[in-house]
Amino acid sequence: MRVKPVQKFNPQDAGADNKFYAQAVATGKIDLKRLAYLVSNQSSVREGDCYAVILSMVHNIMDELKQGKIVKLDRLGSFQLSVSSDGVATKEQVTGNIVKDIRINFRPDADMKGTLNTKTVKFTISDSLI
Repeated sequence: MRVKPVQKFNPQDAGADNKFYAQAVATGKIDLKRLAYLVSNQSSVREGDCYAVILSMVHNIMDELKQGKIVKLDRLGSFQLSVSSDGVATKEQVTGNIVKDIRINFRPDADMKGTLNTKTVKFTISDSLI
């Protein structure tokens, strides 16, 4: 994993000196087709079948989230929707109309947390500005 130094100020102390922090640098993207290809090469299932199953899973995850369910994918983690809204004076005024935004929260499973940590990921410094 690549990291780059980024200088930041302390918003709680405007007079404090800026400090440098490590920031993760993306090295690319992977899409569902590539994941399907990788899965198919690690199993006896054809690439097209893997792709179709992954697409179906994504569709069903979205449908279940819309119904307010927490979607738990063992060894990966859980997805859950959260909302932000305007404040109102009484509980009777709370309706779907005051919702301003929806976010998808992801909580990694213990297996993922245990596998991806500072002891298992090697870091290198990136000269890239990206």
